[in-house]
Amino acid sequence: MSTSRYTFDPLAVVVDWLDAGRSGDLDALFDLYDERATLECDCEGVVLTGRQALSAYWEPKLSCLSESAFSLKDMVLTGDGVQVDYQSYEGKPLRIRFRFTPSGKIEHTSCAPLGLQCVA
Repeated sequence: MSTSRYTFDPLAVVVDWLDAGRSGDLDALFDLYDERATLECDCEGVVLTGRQALSAYWEPKLSCLSESAFSLKDMVLTGDGVQVDYQSYEGKPLRIRFRFTPSGKIEHTSCAPLGLQCVA
């Protein structure tokens, strides 16, 4: 699949997301999300909606990053977005899937420990 169906580069958005996470920059991370974005985290068994909930989720994680946090292992385009294997804020292997709004903002993410099926 090519990125041509998008008016933006979804892989670049994900790289920016990884960079923001690696640097612990909450503001840069949230600039990438839509106001009504949702997050499904199988690791913690939570489903969150909106920036306030996402902020409460990400802020403590970005304040205690492991040395290998947000290191990219694999990234591929999928039928509805991007799938990424990376190291969590704790350095654990995770798989996360991203879906985007037409304008290129992150609309939805779902993550799970690597090896478990992610909710799309």
